[in-house]
Amino acid sequence: MKYKRILLKLSGEALMGEKNYGIDIDRVAQYAREIKNVHNEGVEIAIVIGGGNIYRGLSAEKSGMDRVQADYMGMLATVINSMALQDALEKVELKTRLLTAIKMEQICEPFIRRRAVRHLEKGRVVIFGAGTGNPYFTTDTAASLRAIEINADVVLKGTRVDGIYTADPLKDATATRFEELSFQDIYDRGLSVMDMTAFTLCHENNLPIIVFDMNKEGNFLKLVQGETIGTLVR
Repeated sequence: MKYKRILLKLSGEALMGEKNYGIDIDRVAQYAREIKNVHNEGVEIAIVIGGGNIYRGLSAEKSGMDRVQADYMGMLATVINSMALQDALEKVELKTRLLTAIKMEQICEPFIRRRAVRHLEKGRVVIFGAGTGNPYFTTDTAASLRAIEINADVVLKGTRVDGIYTADPLKDATATRFEELSFQDIYDRGLSVMDMTAFTLCHENNLPIIVFDMNKEGNFLKLVQGETIGTLVR
């Protein structure tokens, strides 16, 4: 395996599958199988999931809601998604732990860095919920921060497109995909990979990012095995 410990970032929208809202159980089950295939190879896996399929704090703010209140509601949405993925992972017989930045003792453990690392060392899949626990920070930032805290080798951002393009490939047929970019290339070209806080965290800590298509069966395993999948930023 090319990587020993990884952080997988999934968007909330990825869990919708073909739906317009909520959670597609079949898509979540597919992700669980993909994660198990990678875990079976001895890779330590941590996961951060967004909440945009249920609730978006930024959208609510534009409608007049207090930003802090809206962001906390978004954090709770990520916990719902995390619980759905945890259930799917346990159905394929993986041991999991859900750790959240907001205390919810009845359903999960509070995030403690040393505890998270120990769970990974014991072969458990660790899911981080509730973002950073602070308003004004996205789950992309939470993914970067947690990856740095647990000394992950790479952040793998699973999306619905197969990498970073010169333009949105869903809107521009002439868009071309990059195979590899430097952090400076992203700044210079004004490309959107993660929000700038998350991206800068990775840059300053020399943590590579790979953007890839999580929906294509087998992509996740091939990527961890070292095949050139998606776009590498380093």
